[in-house]
Amino acid sequence: MSLALYGHPFSSYTQKVLIALYENNTPFEFRGIGPDSPEHTAQWLQRWPLRKFPVLVDGERNVVETSIIIEYLQLAHPGPVRLLPADPMTALDVRFLDRFFDLHVMTPGQRAVDGALTGDPARRDEGRAFAEEKLELAYTWLEGHLAGKTWAAGEVYTMADCAASSSLFYADWTHRIAPTYPVLRAYRERLLARPSYARAVNEARPYRPLFPLGAPDRD
Repeated sequence: MSLALYGHPFSSYTQKVLIALYENNTPFEFRGIGPDSPEHTAQWLQRWPLRKFPVLVDGERNVVETSIIIEYLQLAHPGPVRLLPADPMTALDVRFLDRFFDLHVMTPGQRAVDGALTGDPARRDEGRAFAEEKLELAYTWLEGHLAGKTWAAGEVYTMADCAASSSLFYADWTHRIAPTYPVLRAYRERLLARPSYARAVNEARPYRPLFPLGAPDRD
C-alpha cells in the first residue's frame, strides 16, 4: 500500500509534512479533509479520534504529529534529502529549532487565528495582542540566531526549515515581520523560494479567503 496523507492544503502543519514529502519526491496519495470529501473525514477520524491533522498512513500504521511523521519518513522511506542529521548533537539542534518554530512562532499565531474564529471582537483583540507580544520575542531571537546562516541550523536544509516555512509564512500575515529584522525577512524569502514550499503555497492559494485575519495581497 502506498503512503497516504490526510490533511488540508491551507493547514500550516499539513504543509510542514508536504514539504518533507516534496523534498524527496516521495510518492503518496493526498486525502483532503473538507466538505467535498466526507469519506476522507470519516476515515481520518477513525484513524485519529483526537481530530488533529495531518495523519500519515503507511499500510496498517498511522503516524501522527508532524515532527514524528518527518522522522518516520526518513526511517521508513528515506530519500536523497536527509532532513534530520546523522550526528546526534546536530540532530538535537535541529529538533530544538523545530520545536521553537512550532511552539514559539506557530502557536502564538494560532492563538490570534482562534480568537478571530470565535467572532467575538474582545477575544479577537486578545488573541491578536498575545500573538504580537510573543511573536516579537520570537522574531528578536531569530534575528540573532540566523545571522550568518543560510538555513535554520546552518548551511544544510533540515526539518527545522520545514517547520519554519509555514510558521513564518502565517506569522508574518498575523504580525508583520518589521524591516528592523532584515535577517529574518531574508530567511523567510529563501523559504518561500524553496521549490518544495513554493509548491505547497501554490496548492493552498485557492483557500486564502479562509484566513480569518484577512490574507494580505502578497506572497
